[in-house]
Amino acid sequence: MARVTFVGPDGTATTLRIVAGTSLMRAAVDGGVAGILGECGGACCCATCHVYVDETQIDRLPQPDAREQQMLEFTAAEREPGSRLGCQLIADPALDGLVVRVPADQL
Repeated sequence: MARVTFVGPDGTATTLRIVAGTSLMRAAVDGGVAGILGECGGACCCATCHVYVDETQIDRLPQPDAREQQMLEFTAAEREPGSRLGCQLIADPALDGLVVRVPADQL
């Protein structure tokens, strides 16, 4: 289980308890987090689950693979150093306390 906080563009924070093995995208969609669309259902082919991971926490995550890097080129919101796709971030206890920001635009 990992507690992950999603911070919306308006500053509203939603903290979810995510079962290990569940993607942040799936948890956010199921948990009603505004701004996470996940239109492709987690297939890493739409970039509508774009999040910004705080740079102080980015080292806690595995590096994005080539496919995720390619999809990050198509985000609607500006890409930042901490840009990741929520469908590619899988919860595990090591991510407990992770904070991600949701961009203002996904489409």
